[in-house]
Amino acid sequence: MMDLKLAQSFALIALNAQSSLYMTNAKKVSLRCMAAAVILEAYLEGCFTQADNGLTFRKEVLEQPNSTLYRETVLLPLLQNHAEVQGDLGWWLNKASILPNNKVKQFEIAISDDLKALNLLEEVPSLLGSDMYFDSAGVEVKDYRSNIEVYTSITENLRAEILEEGTVTDEIICLLWLLRESGCMHDFFSRNELEKINTRMHDLYRSNLWAKSLFQIQIHHGMELGIKRFLQMKSKFVKTDAGSSINFLFPFLERSQAVFIETEAWFDNPTTRLNSVLTRLESYGHEVKVIGGGSIATLKIDNLLYDAMPHFVMMKVPIQGVRLVPKRPL
Repeated sequence: MMDLKLAQSFALIALNAQSSLYMTNAKKVSLRCMAAAVILEAYLEGCFTQADNGLTFRKEVLEQPNSTLYRETVLLPLLQNHAEVQGDLGWWLNKASILPNNKVKQFEIAISDDLKALNLLEEVPSLLGSDMYFDSAGVEVKDYRSNIEVYTSITENLRAEILEEGTVTDEIICLLWLLRESGCMHDFFSRNELEKINTRMHDLYRSNLWAKSLFQIQIHHGMELGIKRFLQMKSKFVKTDAGSSINFLFPFLERSQAVFIETEAWFDNPTTRLNSVLTRLESYGHEVKVIGGGSIATLKIDNLLYDAMPHFVMMKVPIQGVRLVPKRPL
């Protein structure tokens, strides 16, 4: 896999299956966390100068050859025409996460263009566009799709490093924090795995200075989280010394809705029914892989898992089809 920067890696996770045409609430949360990832990326690369009073960033750093446009779209607004600005890590992360909406849009364009140029991101018809009602209405809906091979490599490396014993890199610590703040832990880990991860993060907080510094910072309180409030649930495995619960149990951000795909005939054979749905999805340009068969098949569509459940809707006559329901790790 090519050597990606931290913000690029997280963007491939966060943008996948998000609307590319509209600024949904879920995408805004992702973008604000991606902006925070830019700060962490710059910090890990030594772009900040450490002083007793905090971290200093100088505008001249953005003039270096290794600087990127997406980094400039985040840092220049924070500099506010000053040659340098100083603040602690929490200050920088929070400031990046509350950029004005117009700056957030500029950042989206910059980082998505960067990834498209590397052939790591593309815009494809949204799975929602395959829904019977959207299809019949002729509504254009497009989503981002991350390169499947690279997306899988990033997420599997993250899972392996955090779920297995051994050293955890600074980059993985950053990705864990970013997943926590964006509310996306549920997309990649089962409930049992989340308990293990919480223990792992607890241990890292106690033994790793970088984790201790980062895990106690929260930025989600200042962002549009897509929910009115977190579930105020207390559990022994979500309370840590860091004083910031992992928030595994709040209603996670839905990137995709259940989609109904009608079939042209009433298929008694589940294999024939599934093949009809696969043909439909592939005709729309989706990358589809059957993970598990049976009466309720599991499909991997554009990097996300769905249960394909036989279903019908009542119109003037019953219409048979399959309801694609986002599948979460158990």
